[in-house]
Amino acid sequence: SVRVPDMASAFGAVLKRHRLKKKFSQEALAEVADIHPTHVSLIERCERNASLNVAKSLAKALDMPLADLIREAEELQNSSRR
Repeated sequence: SVRVPDMASAFGAVLKRHRLKKKFSQEALAEVADIHPTHVSLIERCERNASLNVAKSLAKALDMPLADLIREAEELQNSSRR
């Protein structure tokens, strides 16, 4: 399994997984979430932490509750520690 050292990395990995599952490019997701496409890339690569407002916008753009993205990120982070 992939090493996910922190919550920001886990959130980025989960975001990317859901973006790809929805067949969104980073640009398409950014447009729907009303953020800059570079911001999506930086979050997915864990070069920037998503603020709660940005995370909420991304979750809405993916048509899912923010709580689900966070829960999956926590599960990924916990599973990578084993």
